[in-house]
Amino acid sequence: MNIIELTDDEILAAAAPLWADLVQASNDGEYGKFIRNFDYSLIEGLNEIEVGKQFAQSELSRNLAKEFDFLGIIRRGQHVSVLYRVRSTKKEGEWLGRLVLGYNDAGEIKIFGASVF
Repeated sequence: MNIIELTDDEILAAAAPLWADLVQASNDGEYGKFIRNFDYSLIEGLNEIEVGKQFAQSELSRNLAKEFDFLGIIRRGQHVSVLYRVRSTKKEGEWLGRLVLGYNDAGEIKIFGASVF
């Protein structure tokens, strides 16, 4: 199955808890929990030391508000990008959160990319 064939509601039902888990793990600085829903191809490409530095040094990544606003879904190829408006508990302003989802080889929805910028 291709994830782009799911309805917006089906995608959001899968994406929201994954995004909430990422925010919590990022705020807690827990690398193992942060990557637990990542596709293996993404984990392979991550540098654990660099991610650890981000957790330790980035005020934004350690202070994300738990509340987020859904902005839209972009469908492309075998993946969808779910876009969120994100805020910080320490810094003023808004950021764009992006969660890239798709099916892995076992037929499970996994994270193929995640960012806040």
